Amino acid sequence: MFNAHTDPTVYANIQTELSRIEREESVRILYACESGSRAWGFPSQDSDYDVRFLYVHESHWYLSVFDRRDVIERPISDQLDVNGWDLRKALRLFRKSNPPLLEWLQSPIVYREIPKAADDIRSLSGPAFSPKACTFHYLHMARGNYRDYLQGETVRSKKYFYVLRPLLACAWIERFGELPPMAFNTLIDTLLEEGELKMAIERLLERKKSGIELKEESRIEVINQYVETQIDYYEQRAPRMPDHGESVDDRLDPLFRSVLRMVWNEQHSRTSSN
Repeated sequence: MFNAHTDPTVYANIQTELSRIEREESVRILYACESGSRAWGFPSQDSDYDVRFLYVHESHWYLSVFDRRDVIERPISDQLDVNGWDLRKALRLFRKSNPPLLEWLQSPIVYREIPKAADDIRSLSGPAFSPKACTFHYLHMARGNYRDYLQGETVRSKKYFYVLRPLLACAWIERFGELPPMAFNTLIDTLLEEGELKMAIERLLERKKSGIELKEESRIEVINQYVETQIDYYEQRAPRMPDHGESVDDRLDPLFRSVLRMVWNEQHSRTSSN
């Protein structure tokens, strides 16, 4: 499966790394996607490829009295930042409406997937979505980045995107009651009216996409004012957002067992036929 958003050489390197992980860790990767600025639509020329994946061990791995590590992490190398979660960890996080997991499952850039398994997992996203939990997550992200990078007379301009996107995500959740789209352009086109603020954001976006290094420079007052107003607003609004639409607890064990059977029965059948 070739993805048109990814350089062919990089895509091949990602596939090589994912296959290496399967061999070295004795796992099957169910789903792998892009999760960072490339998926959001505002990469720099030197942006890392933030590859995130879900995987399963064979059934006997889970039958242990000992707690076992449920993440796989690789050191950043050649612009590849590759990390994954065990399926059991991911399904537990559905109970908390974990926004990174929900975002991975709707990424526009997919590097690998077992379609039936990925679709079954993705089917939990809607029922598991909690407007309150996700709003708190995005608000925390925006508040932290704003505090750390954007309050001086000079600021790290690229950090504006890491404050604006989560704040716009809060606005999307409030308006539509659903998980926000990954694409930054969709957020600004849908949520912001034409005017000085939108023009300032679009100019900054063009500079970032063109490869211009956004280093320390004077703060952009119209954006700072918007950010401060929105953070104050969502600090008051987030506690009053609705919680889960429905519980997915009774679906987690059956889905987990179904995926294990499907993936490893298929693997063993292929091995036997060879």
